[in-house]
Amino acid sequence: MLSAQDMREAEAHGRSVKAVYVYEAPVRLWHWVNALAITVLAISGWFIASPLPSQPGEASENFLMGYIRFAHFSAGYVLLIGLLGRIYWAFVGNHHARQLFVLPIFNGTWWKEVLFELRWYLFLERDPKKYVGHNPLAQFSMFTLFLTTTLFMIVTGFALYGEGAQEGSWAHTLFTSWVIPLFGQSQDVHTWHHVGLWVFLLFVLLHIYAAIREDIMSRQSLVSTMLSGWRMFKDDKP
Repeated sequence: MLSAQDMREAEAHGRSVKAVYVYEAPVRLWHWVNALAITVLAISGWFIASPLPSQPGEASENFLMGYIRFAHFSAGYVLLIGLLGRIYWAFVGNHHARQLFVLPIFNGTWWKEVLFELRWYLFLERDPKKYVGHNPLAQFSMFTLFLTTTLFMIVTGFALYGEGAQEGSWAHTLFTSWVIPLFGQSQDVHTWHHVGLWVFLLFVLLHIYAAIREDIMSRQSLVSTMLSGWRMFKDDKP
């Protein structure tokens, strides 16, 4: 197996490259835990926004919505703690671990690569380019659609959570005290938090489509890379 540096040297000498170790174990673990947390948040959040019909009997015997809220809050904590751990790993991990948090917006060549990848995904380019880490369009999407939405959902979500926990709780102190006045009122935060759910779902659909499409059409692995950490490069078509 080859490192990223080995790959660059091999390409410079015209040699074939088969695999490069890209994503370290903490990054891969965060990815899948994050995927599970977002799934739980999306499903439970949907039912919180559109509650189930009332059930007959004593309230103490019908705690279903309570369990749904508990699942939502628990997944929110996982999302927050996971992001903090991911930020830490961006400092101590390899350079691919930092790609999520940094956009080279002042690099003209990078923007040209973003446009090339956009044309590739729109079937306007025939020959894909191969990248060791995220391609420029994926990097742009991960930052703008995923990272910023995650931060937005954490801030607004814990602001609403702190409202229920009331004054004196850490969530109320850190988030509720300024987020709800910033948006105007609690219902406005609820509305925008719900909109963030749909942005998440849009990103997930695009992310899954792009990963599977690249596995098939660009002759480089994406899905298996997030399992093993190794990006596999298949031989070009004759």
